[in-house]
Amino acid sequence: MKGQRIGYLRVSTADQSTDRQLDGIDLEKTFVDKLSGKDTNRPELQRMLEFVREGDEVIVHSMDRMARNLDDLRKIVKGLTGRGVKVQFIKENLTFTGADSPMSNLLLSLLGAVAEFERALIRERQREGILAAKRKGTYKGRKPSLNSDQIADLKRRIESGEKKADLSREFRVSRETIYRYFKKDAALKCI
Repeated sequence: MKGQRIGYLRVSTADQSTDRQLDGIDLEKTFVDKLSGKDTNRPELQRMLEFVREGDEVIVHSMDRMARNLDDLRKIVKGLTGRGVKVQFIKENLTFTGADSPMSNLLLSLLGAVAEFERALIRERQREGILAAKRKGTYKGRKPSLNSDQIADLKRRIESGEKKADLSREFRVSRETIYRYFKKDAALKCI
C-alpha cells in the first residue's frame, strides 16, 4: 500500500528557521514545531502522530529533530513502525520499517543516546552561564512568555470555558506555562 510522504520538522525556538531541513524532498504534508525536543509535548508532533496511516512514510532531517530523549525517540519510532508507518532519518541515512535489523536498532539507540547527551550538555552550559551571570549581578532571568494584558485575557477566557489546549496554541505557549501563571495567581489570592 503506497501512502503519503510526511515531513516532520523541528527547531527549538520561534525565531529559528526550518529551511535547511528536508529542503528539496518531495512531501505531501509537513508538520513543524518550534519548541524544544526535551519531551513529546509538542502540538505538531502530536498532530503528525495522529495524522499518519499505515503505508505512510515519516521523513525527518535527523533523530535529534524527532526527540532529544532516547526513550521518547524509541517509543515514537516503535509506535509508528508498529502501525505500518516507515520512518526515515535523512542525516543518519537510516530507515525503520518495523522489520529492522539488530544493527539498525543499535544505531537508533546509540545515536538517540548521543542526542540525549547533547541536550544534557546544553542544559549544563546554560546552568553554568546563569550562575556566572548571577555572580556578576547581570542575570535578569527569562523574559515572561505573556504580558499582563495577555494573562488577564487568558484568565477571562479560561473562566468562560475555553479549552487550555486551544488557548496554548493561540498564545504560542505550552499548557504548562498557562498552568504556571494560574498557580502563581492562586497563590497570591491565598495571601
